[in-house]
Amino acid sequence: MELYFAALTSSLACRIALYEARADVTFIGVDFARRPLRSDHPHYAVHRLGLVPVLRTHAGVLLGETSAVLHHIAERFPAAGLAPQDRDELNRWLSFIASELHKSIFHPLFDPEAPAAVRAYALLKAGPRLAYMNDHLEGREFMFDTFSVADAFLFTVLNWVQATPIEFDVYPELLAYWRRLAKRPSIAQALAVERPLYQGMER
Repeated sequence: MELYFAALTSSLACRIALYEARADVTFIGVDFARRPLRSDHPHYAVHRLGLVPVLRTHAGVLLGETSAVLHHIAERFPAAGLAPQDRDELNRWLSFIASELHKSIFHPLFDPEAPAAVRAYALLKAGPRLAYMNDHLEGREFMFDTFSVADAFLFTVLNWVQATPIEFDVYPELLAYWRRLAKRPSIAQALAVERPLYQGMER
């Protein structure tokens, strides 16, 4: 297996899940220091839009989209227990994180070409959505009864709050959850690998 990733992007969730599964995988970094990627960048041969994550499966299939890759990892390594029994609920939460958090809030906030009005609108939408997640996590350690790929994805997205104007401390359950999961071995290991890579790109 091979995972094409860019440091501290949504592909971090897939790295975390692969660490949890103790999978035999090669990680291939895509340098997003200069975005958008040039049309001749080699990653376009892997993904037509130049996106990450992309997982090359055991069967040699190239699989994109964070939710789909996380699903594949959970199903490919059932002993890791990364998916709850209720797959419909897992689908619901992965879809929510991908569409209502990642794309609706953080994508416009991080897009250097997004107009100020678009960023302001994204921040306006952030409040109800983060409050919804905050309420779900009240009295819970994880999204479900045990750690799952949904937690890997949610942690990854919440990790981006630090680089935004969002006031994290008004969501105490989310903040406690993020701090708690940051200490989990698979997540701490993933951050230890990708933070220096990200800092190197920033420089």
